[in-house]
Amino acid sequence: MTSENLGAQARPERSGLSTIVSLPDMPSPSQTSDSAIHALILDQLDEDQAQDVVSIPLEGKSSIADYMVIASGRSTRQVAAMAAKLAERLKKEGHGTPRIEGLPAADWVLIDAGDVVVHLFRPEVRSFYNLERMWGFGDEAAAAGGRA
Repeated sequence: MTSENLGAQARPERSGLSTIVSLPDMPSPSQTSDSAIHALILDQLDEDQAQDVVSIPLEGKSSIADYMVIASGRSTRQVAAMAAKLAERLKKEGHGTPRIEGLPAADWVLIDAGDVVVHLFRPEVRSFYNLERMWGFGDEAAAAGGRA
């Protein structure tokens, strides 16, 4: 086997008592975990009837997370319920307990699920802060709507 072929083969490495096999063409566990958490979050928000769900990929833009998900609830009660159910499901599915900020008032709840950050808003609060535009995601929609 030549050194050129070695790059396409699995390379076993010894680490203590176990053998670690690195597959170059496979996504890393953190990438699959990130996309699994992202998919779980989007699924849960859909199940909870969140409104105007926007997912912004942050990879390469920021080191705080790989995705930012922004959604609205119709009331503070719905925003609080969505946040609680999302945190419960993340924990139940083995992704750890996310950090939650803003739950008592529930106008804007931030859920830090590791490489996915979720912002849940009441519609009035969401339009005031306009995170989509700040992250360069809603520029086309704002221009089409006539807002500067």
